[in-house]
Amino acid sequence: MVDISAWAWAATIGLIVVLFVFDLLVAVRRPHAVGLGEATFWSVFYVAVAVLFGLAVWGLGGSTAGTEYFSGWIVEKSLSIDNLFVFVIIFSRFGVPEQYQQKALLFGIAAALVLRTILIAVGAAAISLFSFTFLFFGLVLIWTAVQLVRHRKEEPDVEDTWLVRRARRILPVSTDFHGGRMLAHEDGQRVMTPLLLVFIAIGSTDLLFALDSIPAVFGVTEEPFIVFSANAFALLGLRALFFLIEGLLERLVYLSIGLSLILAFIGVKLILLFLHEDVSHSIPEIPTPLSLCVILLILVVTTIASLLRVRTHPDERAQAGSLRKPRKKSRSEEESKAP
Repeated sequence: MVDISAWAWAATIGLIVVLFVFDLLVAVRRPHAVGLGEATFWSVFYVAVAVLFGLAVWGLGGSTAGTEYFSGWIVEKSLSIDNLFVFVIIFSRFGVPEQYQQKALLFGIAAALVLRTILIAVGAAAISLFSFTFLFFGLVLIWTAVQLVRHRKEEPDVEDTWLVRRARRILPVSTDFHGGRMLAHEDGQRVMTPLLLVFIAIGSTDLLFALDSIPAVFGVTEEPFIVFSANAFALLGLRALFFLIEGLLERLVYLSIGLSLILAFIGVKLILLFLHEDVSHSIPEIPTPLSLCVILLILVVTTIASLLRVRTHPDERAQAGSLRKPRKKSRSEEESKAP
């Protein structure tokens, strides 16, 4: 493992905080609908920042650390595309005006980053304490891959998460967005605006995605610093990426299959790593450079195949995919959802 100094951790966290605050000021100070030009600029900017950070890791930590970072970042970036599908569903279900979508995304991404940091710390501690953690992570990823293929044509019920249901019981929900605020007063009573529910929905659904994406990154590196930075830089550019490829998402009809293959491949890699270290060193490992090539190949083939499929079947549209079949709601639950 790479020896990461305290100053490197501090500098990285400081950079991420500065970038997030800057992004927040851009999005919140002047609420507006994001155009293609703006989305392209910020997408290129955050990709450039992530690549420059990776080159710094490569230069300071060596080629192994650099390869692991870029592999982890690409894994996170590809898996985050599935998050964008869910964001589209959330904004549609809650009827979020375009000028408030940036704010909801950023607050949701901030919550996701905090939750993922906690999960990364737990995962790193588990790996150092229990040798079977890699086996467990590998089995989780393979199970997730199978579930994603099984339910690839279903949409997750973003209004049925535990946190969203609890929030609805704590405060009444307004029908008005109140200028982009999350809490407001109506008739002398404190109420939640739909934007707060959107924030909760984004944060809680991203937590579910983190349960497969974090083990996936641990599949290419055991270094918590690289896992954290790869997650952070993939999430930071997610706001701009959403507005850039929102229209392209529905054309990626084979995305769920491609992501399933990536998760299954990394799951097998983790299981082989466990067997190599705990059973017999004669059992081969899958090197990180090979993992990077396989992941990139799957992404390229998936994208090309999707675009060719849509070209010959223009009415076909991609689905977000779900890890489970949506639960059927009772009439009382349907009525309680109405603001």
